[in-house]
Amino acid sequence: MESGSVSRGVRALFFMLTPNESSFAKVEEVPEYVEQATPFFVGLMVLELVVGVLKTGRPAVSISDGLTSVSAGMVSRLPQLLMRGCELTAYVYVWDHFHLLELPWDSAWTWWFTFLGVDFCYYWVHRFAHEVAFLWASHQVHHSSEYYNLTTALRQSLTQQFTSWIFYLPMALAVPPSVFAVHIQLNLLYQFWIHTELIRDLGPLEWVINTPKHHRVHHGRNLYCIDKNFGGILIVWDRLFGTFAPETDKVIYGLVFPIETFETLHIQFHYYIYLWMKSNTYKTLRDKLSTFIKGPSWMPGKPRLGDHLEIPKVTGEEVPHDPSCSLPLQVYVTVHFLLVLWTYHELFENKMMLSQLTILGMIGYVLLTLTSLGFLIDQRPTSALLEMLRCAVMVIMQRYNHITPPMPSLTVPTEAFVSLSLLFWALQSVSQLRAVKKRAD
Repeated sequence: MESGSVSRGVRALFFMLTPNESSFAKVEEVPEYVEQATPFFVGLMVLELVVGVLKTGRPAVSISDGLTSVSAGMVSRLPQLLMRGCELTAYVYVWDHFHLLELPWDSAWTWWFTFLGVDFCYYWVHRFAHEVAFLWASHQVHHSSEYYNLTTALRQSLTQQFTSWIFYLPMALAVPPSVFAVHIQLNLLYQFWIHTELIRDLGPLEWVINTPKHHRVHHGRNLYCIDKNFGGILIVWDRLFGTFAPETDKVIYGLVFPIETFETLHIQFHYYIYLWMKSNTYKTLRDKLSTFIKGPSWMPGKPRLGDHLEIPKVTGEEVPHDPSCSLPLQVYVTVHFLLVLWTYHELFENKMMLSQLTILGMIGYVLLTLTSLGFLIDQRPTSALLEMLRCAVMVIMQRYNHITPPMPSLTVPTEAFVSLSLLFWALQSVSQLRAVKKRAD
């Protein structure tokens, strides 16, 4: 990687690109800033891990939570294998058919106007995601971790992108899609580095921009943290609209009712099921609909956003859920996660050369793997059987070259490792079935 591209990649994370180097005439010319940032994500996460150990004597992330957060990020990007992002697709459509004026794409004024516009729209995307229950059902994924570190930034929702595009459409009446495509990515990238506990205070900058200090509050489940600090890059929107809260008491992270699982599909979809079951407890159509369009804490007779005083009290002594996995199991899960991560990377790299059927099959394999590894971390009774089936699928996919290791020299060791994994879990499944049968007798 050239030094110039490295510099641009690092600066993109902190919204430090100039208008001249990030203005393009056509959408097709806009770089994939988010995809290009992957090496920098990894580098900063490793740096945070090392600094955290040196500074506090303990890592900033657990294996189970970190892998779950990255898994959620992987799942959130899978729809991009089949279609362009909803936000950009809807934006281009409105621009093509309804724009009222055309701001010059190569003007610094347009660039700065778009920066403010995208950040303002993001504030409302984010605020509505907390204040409307069916939108919270998608956004809660990002808040489900009881840790706060750079991997938490990657814990994204699969479904939020299918509604967030609505909030950006007014900008399509004047701002060219190529300019919007740059800023929607840079706005997202900026929010990666603020997910850390290692940066405590940034002095005068705290008055203007969103910082780790402000965003820690946003991720807290303390009463004073609920529905605060929605800003993306600028914190001034929260100060203007009355949703700002400074960091005071120790922040306890996660959902007000922690879900205590590392199974990625459950994390993505459990709240939709909860809302449906909650609505079925009400008799009137009005109350049933209100369950979805009012606040997550709403109940009949309560204000639109519910009563936050009824949420569980935080003592400051809460300990994040972290099941005691043996070291061999942690190593096993990590190795298989790295293997599927490589497959995921190769899938995105070669998506233009693969058939839709192959892509769908590979997506299914990725989801199966992430689900099975979550079952193993949770130590569910059916985890051995599911992992045996997954390893069998992996053996078949290796046979037909749908899964390849990072280097040819690793082909034989990888195949041997997967075969041994299949044998081990097959024996474990037989042992569990015998135990179940014995209890039944």
